[in-house]
Amino acid sequence: MNPIESSELFADLSMFLAEDIGRGDITTQSTVPRGVRGMGSFLAKEDIVICGFSIAQAVFQHLDPGVADIETKFKDGDEVKSGTIFGTLTGYADVLLTGERLALNLMQRMSGVATLSRQYSKAVEGTGAYVVDTRKTTPGLRMLEKYAVAVGGCKNHRYGLDDGVLIKDNHITLAGGVEEAVKAARESAGHLHKIEVEISNWAQLREAIHAGADIVMIDNQTPDEAAKLVEMARTLNPNVLIEASGGMNLDTVRSYAEAGVDLISVGRLTHSARALDISFKIKSI
Repeated sequence: MNPIESSELFADLSMFLAEDIGRGDITTQSTVPRGVRGMGSFLAKEDIVICGFSIAQAVFQHLDPGVADIETKFKDGDEVKSGTIFGTLTGYADVLLTGERLALNLMQRMSGVATLSRQYSKAVEGTGAYVVDTRKTTPGLRMLEKYAVAVGGCKNHRYGLDDGVLIKDNHITLAGGVEEAVKAARESAGHLHKIEVEISNWAQLREAIHAGADIVMIDNQTPDEAAKLVEMARTLNPNVLIEASGGMNLDTVRSYAEAGVDLISVGRLTHSARALDISFKIKSI
């Protein structure tokens, strides 16, 4: 998934730029002569996993298609050390100044998500389990944040509510039970849609698998409790996919992977990733 290929991105950039520029960049207009050419350099001010080259480039080229492509020997997903200049681009200096903040905001955010995702990906290496994201994303930035998760080495869960059936506790309550919810979903969902059910105990696990759930989500269990539920689930259906969720962090995620689950959903990949420190220095050329 490359967000730069989506027409949604260009509509989003127009909205983001309009929010920042308003009626015009009055500081740049009053201090920087038109026609001056500049070169901007992206500098990592801490160790990062880079993400967002194409997005930053699109911001500047949205303002002026004549802005050069970013020159770099790196690519999204590469790890760079603090103090590294990891990319440069040239264009009119006023364009570089006007687009600077939005380009950095997006790249800093995406690099933060990618860097945190890389830490989680490394934490479960060798276990056979995958860390996946959730829908706990920044409104308006889901496409970019989920791309950053994948760049960091983790996997994407469903993109939106129309992307898969995930029956959670409130659905179960309103449907009248696990079996009722699964049967209703099976009757109405498309034949390509898998059905996942959130469970919190052995009885719900058994009911979900007997009803035909393709995936069970073990929610808010300790690693030891999760291991027991995994063993029970495999006895009932060796092919069922098992996901663990609920309060995962870097200190505990490997324990859940070693409990035998296939997937571990981690909301903090997106909702708690901090923007990383990247600067953009411009000089006239």
